[in-house]
Amino acid sequence: MRMLHTSDWHLGRSFHRMSLLQGQREFIDHLVATVRAREVDVVLVAGDVYDRAVPPLAAVELFDTALHRLAEAGVPTVMISGNHDSPRRLGVGAGLIERAGIHLRTAPAECGTPVVLADEHGDVAFYGLPYLEPSLVRAEFGTPRGGHQAVLAAAMERVRADLAGRPAGTRSVVLAHAFVTGGASSDSERDISVGGVASVSPEVFDGVDYAALGHLHGCQTVTERVRYSGSPLAYSFSEAAHRKTMWLVDLGAGGEVTAERIDCPVPRPLARIRGRLDELLQDPRLERHEEAWVEATLTDPHRPDEPMARLARRFPHVVSLVLEPERPPEDPLASYAQRLRGRSDHEIAEDFVAHVRGGRGPDASERTVLTGAVDSVRLAETAAEETR
Repeated sequence: MRMLHTSDWHLGRSFHRMSLLQGQREFIDHLVATVRAREVDVVLVAGDVYDRAVPPLAAVELFDTALHRLAEAGVPTVMISGNHDSPRRLGVGAGLIERAGIHLRTAPAECGTPVVLADEHGDVAFYGLPYLEPSLVRAEFGTPRGGHQAVLAAAMERVRADLAGRPAGTRSVVLAHAFVTGGASSDSERDISVGGVASVSPEVFDGVDYAALGHLHGCQTVTERVRYSGSPLAYSFSEAAHRKTMWLVDLGAGGEVTAERIDCPVPRPLARIRGRLDELLQDPRLERHEEAWVEATLTDPHRPDEPMARLARRFPHVVSLVLEPERPPEDPLASYAQRLRGRSDHEIAEDFVAHVRGGRGPDASERTVLTGAVDSVRLAETAAEETR
């Protein structure tokens, strides 16, 4: 059976206030084209269909279009909810939609009830494990204590129990939305830690032929049978080096797994550049980034005038500015108290200005403002003491 494994669409998400809707439309076009061109038997969507629980109307319309196009292609789709989705909203009409071959699994109670599809080698049972928030599902799984590991392990016990009652040779696939140990995270994933522990061991999926994971945005292989597809688009600059893909997975007659990465379209590349402003504006090596979305980290000792406007003349799609001024080395052993000892309040205030500016202290007019502020605080404290 040929499966197309994808996840983390995050429909409705923007990138530094730039709409990604057109890029997401292009991804859906690519998804449907791949389904047809590569003769896919089933599409797997491992959660985070939407970017938030109440998505914007345009995102809902795109999701509706995607479902219609997949149904028209005549290829079944198994889809679970992720931590960004509202399970109740995503699962509305699931019973009716299932008649069109779109199988939504958003309820924890359905973890042990598979979607069963068949090929020339027999049945394949697809188990959908939506995102399981421990505090909300402990009663369902009888795990009064423990976090993600405990509830996911309990859900997998239901999977194994159901699979044990099926005919010998039934192959199995699990869709899950979780942070599995060994996976590499990025800045755009919402924290799901409980008591400081968010990860689960890959061994929790032992006993099934393939685990199609969602949540982490980088495509990666935890084990040969446990994989993340990653998000189809980049949603933070931490993903600038990601190759955005889907997994095309062939499940053999005996549960053998072979996988191929299918590249996703890139609406606009990302670039992280770093240096002093004048260097960034003149460096010929940066010409290749002039049409990219750019995050610029400026290392000038003090903040240049109008840095975004000047950067935008060369990089019209600069969307993020980070200031990390080069500073003279400081004694790491000197304590805060030692650095302040013997210094007046005025000197401490002026030192602070120099610190945040990378060494450039206040000018005459700024020094006057600082002196007035320090003196006003001192007078207010004196007046307060006199009224006690």
